[in-house]
Amino acid sequence: MPACPPARLKEVAIPRTVLLSALLIASGWAGRLAAQQAAAPPNGPTALTTDGARIRLTYAGGAVFEGTVSDSSAELRTLVDTTDGVVTQVLKWTVRGGAPFTLVGTIAASDEAFPCEVDRREDGLAVIRHSVGLSHSLLNRAVYDRSSDWVLSLDYPAAVVVTPLDSSASGTVFRLEATGREVALRFRPRYYGRHRGLTQFAPWTYRTWRHSVAGWTSWFAFRDRVTERDIEQTVDVLAEALAPFGYEYVQIDDGFQRTPMGLPDTWLETNEKFPAGLVGLTGMITRSGFKSGLWTNVSFHQREEALAHPEYFVRNADGTPAYGNWIGYVMDGSGPATLDDLVRPVYRTLRAMGWSYFKVDALRHLRYEGYNSHRDYFRDRGIDPLATYRGFVEAIRNEIGTESFLLASWGVRPELVGLIDACRLGDDGFGYGGFAQYNSFNNVVWRNDPDHIELTEQDAYPATMATSLTGSLLMLTDKPEVYRTEVVEAARRAAPVLFTVPGQIYDVDPSRSAHLARAGTELSGSGPRELDAEQLARHHLYLLEVNRPFERWMVLGRTGGDDRLIQFAELGLSPQPTHLVFEFWSRRFLGELADGFQPGEIDPRFHAQLFCIRERLAHPQVVATNRHVSCGGPDLVDVVWNGASLTGVSDLVANDEYIIFLREPDGYRFGDVRAAGAEVVDSTFVGGLRKIRLHAPGGGRVRWSVRYERE
Repeated sequence: MPACPPARLKEVAIPRTVLLSALLIASGWAGRLAAQQAAAPPNGPTALTTDGARIRLTYAGGAVFEGTVSDSSAELRTLVDTTDGVVTQVLKWTVRGGAPFTLVGTIAASDEAFPCEVDRREDGLAVIRHSVGLSHSLLNRAVYDRSSDWVLSLDYPAAVVVTPLDSSASGTVFRLEATGREVALRFRPRYYGRHRGLTQFAPWTYRTWRHSVAGWTSWFAFRDRVTERDIEQTVDVLAEALAPFGYEYVQIDDGFQRTPMGLPDTWLETNEKFPAGLVGLTGMITRSGFKSGLWTNVSFHQREEALAHPEYFVRNADGTPAYGNWIGYVMDGSGPATLDDLVRPVYRTLRAMGWSYFKVDALRHLRYEGYNSHRDYFRDRGIDPLATYRGFVEAIRNEIGTESFLLASWGVRPELVGLIDACRLGDDGFGYGGFAQYNSFNNVVWRNDPDHIELTEQDAYPATMATSLTGSLLMLTDKPEVYRTEVVEAARRAAPVLFTVPGQIYDVDPSRSAHLARAGTELSGSGPRELDAEQLARHHLYLLEVNRPFERWMVLGRTGGDDRLIQFAELGLSPQPTHLVFEFWSRRFLGELADGFQPGEIDPRFHAQLFCIRERLAHPQVVATNRHVSCGGPDLVDVVWNGASLTGVSDLVANDEYIIFLREPDGYRFGDVRAAGAEVVDSTFVGGLRKIRLHAPGGGRVRWSVRYERE
């Protein structure tokens, strides 16, 4: 195929060292991808071995379950269904007229396995659950192994307890105990791939992005009028106001490129608003301590170039380049020259310049107005349009490597599973709907992007809180002066974003994910479609379970709904031990409660509530810290009670007041508090809790100790 005019390509001056660096990046990605490739696990049932009361289930060459039935008279029935390639295996034990019996055993899985719910509870409280570390929730009835995409679960109504026993890089072991007069064990291979309809899901070939992704994007702040000076001023403010708290990325959106967009030089050479160019821009961002991100899209709008070189494009019956709304002239990813001349040079050069966060837009339009709308073009040539679509994005991924973050925009893109790190689930502007409509995808399939957050009076606290508690993508988009006001506190307490896994591998609201197949038949992406997440909030409770070696606790975020009694059992906690409940934003201690708590009305200052919930201990204990919405997730490194003092290790932010809230039970008299690496500002007992304030001008790790005497 003829190449684009050499004169146009020469406009992009790419240094020899940049080209060499880009080639190394691309070859490194290819090598890592090849190393990650593993044999696909079988889409079939386990092999059952039983010897009286003992049972063993073997899958893909290893035992996934070994256990014992307490009543040897229990009658076993088995079923394997393979309808339409969706495999379900069920083993059911029944005792007729006898007492309840117990199935006890161990589940062996990979290091990516986690406990969860896979089947929806009848009349259960609608809580969107996530966990940091391996969950111990009493709501769990299953173990999902992401690396092989299988789930082993217990059917209702048997009582079930799933307990993590051991976890390492070599695998994870869980204890399973199920009790009832009827116990049914259910095995589902290819759960997301077949049962959930994600045909491209092959998790044995890739891992999800595990690092915090929090930062700022220019779109709603400046739209396409953004200038180099705007970025400089914003970066200066971000470096002072938000970077110390975990905001790492600065992403430039639409407005830097030359127009009309099309050939590589329109992306690689900036317009007059950015005189330093992309090299100068990324240098300024990285020198300020941030990682640089850039918006691009996959449209082509240079009419003369398209008409002069129709071979690069999907073509109409008369041979002219096909055109679609939003996408312009449709680049034909099935042609190697299209990718080599129009796509790869852009991302190869950007990565070599130092850009590490890539937001690729118009991907819905490439699929809908592009390849779906011109299905005949591909059919007549014997080409698979879906494979072409994936190949187009894979070319981008090959150039930027796995070290770079790749965000697909906009709308749910089930075809790109495994190629992208995150997906913007809905329309332009922050959306709450995806938290419930695609909660099961988050950090299993990709990282969910609810889109950027404006720190408005209404949304600052609920939006940042919900995004952080779910482990989603957290990007702000305000003008820099906003971060000089008090509302910045909402953003500071939400970063960094902890890596979470979902507590439910079904969607709390399935109304959108049920329509994933629609992606193959849509011809227009001009507005939200049935599979795209909504922006309005229909669910209001966000539960994060934090599991650390020294302690486990829960955090419940609330953004609306009624204020009826929330029972601990509905949150997966045992109702037997008493729990401590502390409201984070208002710093109000609700007390020591037995069965549950009444959340009360939401404070109009915050438009949200955040409850820290810990089991009451017999000695002084930490109830919460003020650093983060997880009530200690990123800052509490260790906490130990030695019989006379409570000692801890915390990571403090420079010049940020650090507060530790302690419960002091009867029989313990406060002595003193000491801190190595920070100043103890004061210690007061207010509202039923001791409040200790620390200050460290340089931040960093602080060791503190609170001494007590027995009364």
